[in-house]
Parts: sequence; C-alpha cells; structure tokens
Amino acid sequence: MRAILQKRALRFVFGANVISMLGSGMNSAAVAWFILQATHSEMALGTLAVLQTIPAMLMLPFTGVIIDREDRRRLVMMLDAGRAIVILTMSVLAYIGKVHVWQLYLMNTLVAAGFWMFWPTITALVQELTPEGEFVHANTFLLAGIQGGWLIAGSIVGFVYNHIGLGGVLLIDFSTYVVSFLCYFAVRKGHHVVPRPAELRADIIAVESGLERFWRELREGIHFLRDHRSVVLIGISWALFLGAMLTGIVVTAPLSDRIFHAGAVGYGWLNAGWGVGAFLSAVYAPKVIARLGARSSIAISMALLALCMTASPFSRLLAVAVLLYGVMGSARGVSGIAMNTGLMEQVPSYFMGRVQNTFYFAGTFLQVVLGLLVGTVAHRISLSGGFAIIGLVYVLAFVSAGWPVEKAAAVSAAK
Repeated sequence: MRAILQKRALRFVFGANVISMLGSGMNSAAVAWFILQATHSEMALGTLAVLQTIPAMLMLPFTGVIIDREDRRRLVMMLDAGRAIVILTMSVLAYIGKVHVWQLYLMNTLVAAGFWMFWPTITALVQELTPEGEFVHANTFLLAGIQGGWLIAGSIVGFVYNHIGLGGVLLIDFSTYVVSFLCYFAVRKGHHVVPRPAELRADIIAVESGLERFWRELREGIHFLRDHRSVVLIGISWALFLGAMLTGIVVTAPLSDRIFHAGAVGYGWLNAGWGVGAFLSAVYAPKVIARLGARSSIAISMALLALCMTASPFSRLLAVAVLLYGVMGSARGVSGIAMNTGLMEQVPSYFMGRVQNTFYFAGTFLQVVLGLLVGTVAHRISLSGGFAIIGLVYVLAFVSAGWPVEKAAAVSAAK
C-alpha cells in the first residue's frame, strides 16, 4: 500500500476523485430529492434513472476503442470541463428560480454522458499507473474515495439542502470539478498512449482506413472476451450489480419519505449509512480479498446486498434501515474493489477500455428496464416490491460470481 502512495500521479488521481465525487454525490442526492418533492412520484425518479442511461446506450459500444487509443488523462480532463459547464448553467437557473424538472432531466442526461465515459477511462488510467501486483491496494484507494465521497456527500445534502437549496448544491459540485481538473492536469506532462503489441504487419496498417481500424479494434475486444470465461463471469456480476445499484435512487428517497416520514434528514441518514460503510470497507477489503479470492468476495458481497436490500422496507426503525444501508455500502466497497482487481489482473491495459465498456453497456441496458419496472411497482403496487426486485438482481449477480469456471471449462472440453 505504501508503494501506491509513493506514486505522485496516483495521489493526484485519488485526490481528484474524492473531491469530484463529493460534489457529484451532493448533486445526485439533491436532484433526486428536488424531483421527488416536485412530483411526489417514484415514477419520476425512475424516469431520471432511465434518462441517465441513454448516453451510455449510444456511446459505450464505441468509446472503449477511444479509451484504449487516446491519452486517458486528457480524456478525463475534457470530461470534467464539459460537465462543469453544464452544472454551472443549471446552478444559475436554480438561483434565479427558473429551474424545471425537465431541465434537471436534461442536465443529468448530459452529465451521465460524461460519467459513462469517465469511469472506464479512470479505471484504465489507474491500471496504467499502478505498479504490477498492487492492483488491490490501488482499487481500495480508488473505490473508497469515490464511494465514500459520493455517498457521504449524499448524506450531507440531507442536512444542508434546506439551507442552501438546489442552486447552492450545484455550485459546490461545479467547484469540485474545477479542482478535479487541476489535479489531473498535475498528474503528468505530455501525451501518453498505452503501447500495443504488433498485431499486424506495418504495410497492412498503413493501408487500413480509420473506419477499418476502428471496427478491427472493436472486434478484438469481443474476441478477447470470447476466450476468457472468468472475465465474462466477473463482468456479468458487475453489469447486474451496476444496474441494481444505480436503480437504488428510485427507492431510497421514498423509503425516508413514505415509510419513516423523516424527510430530507432521513434521506441524509440513509445515504450516510451507505457512504460510511463503503468508506470503512477500505480498511478490511484487501484482507478479505486476499483470503477469499476476488470471485468469492464478490459472491458474498452480492448475497449481503440482496438480503439487506430486501429487508430495508421492513426495518420499522430508521436506525435499523441506516444500519442495513451501512452493510450494503460495505458490501459495495468490497465487491467493487474485487471486481476491478479481477479485471485488472486478467485484462491487458490496451484492452481495458473495450472490455469494461461491454459490461457497462449491459449494466446500463439493465438500468433502463429496472428504472421503469421498479419505479412503476414502487409507485402503483408497493415500495417493498421495488426493493425486492433490486434484491433479486443482486441474487443473480451472486450466482454469476459463484459459477464454477473450472467445472464449466472441463465440461466444455469433454464435449
């Protein structure tokens, strides 16, 4: 772990993510609460979750090639700058009292476009900068900072929203993007691209058009997955987990509002429980993963997420629900570190963008389905039914993580 902190570039990357995620977490929680109070509808929150996936569905099949081909630091800086401009515009509209729900939908769609390219880019950048054998510790710092910053910030919103309003929260988010941009600017100098092995003769590459090269590189990522079943199973777990986690926004605010009648403060406590759990998981996640292995750690975490998610609407007391959210945050931290580590150990750096984007695409497609389904069930049938649907998705992620790779390979060979 000391080797990680001695890397100046990684210190700036981790610092940038903690700071930017504090703002993003506040943004996400404040927008969700504003929309719920404006519409009193879980279906509106479901619409918000679905709209966030539209850019991903359009971009993810293609941006993996860009991530593997271009300077990842510069890509992240461009994404930070673009999102900062969008959020500053909405902050001004909120301050002058001109903000509407449709505008927040649009803002989240544009910011999500940056997010869906940002996350696989930053993961690939961390892999590129991390010394061999230190992936667990690098992912521990990365995930602890991101999840702790995002979700602890969500809890802060519950306590300050009534004082600074949506405009104040968005202005804070804008300032964190500015700081994040400056941190990435200091990571290194010059243009850096991950070297690739010589796969084609120079004369063939010379006559290859840009479009032909793009499609060839896209096919290379698909062929890599076809030959690496363990990577595919981890990726399926990641996609299921991603869809379930991002749909949690649809039911968390209503849990505070409808079940506990605790308003924004109760919403803040629930987010605090998850955030603290995610942050504290950094203390023991490396030991858990070293003892159990990446896939077993993922499976156990998914089982805990399924149980706690299903039980949350029946907890009766806000304090019990906060505790359950803390366990879920902790499981999220361990599983996220294990998933990223498993991919970094098995996927070459020059394939990382394409491999990640394949599973992000699957996860966001699932989010579209879950956002509509959970929002409809929670609003028209029962909130506990919405929680149960998300819990079932975590069960499927548990099955994928625990699927015996060796046995499957042996059976395939026997046939």
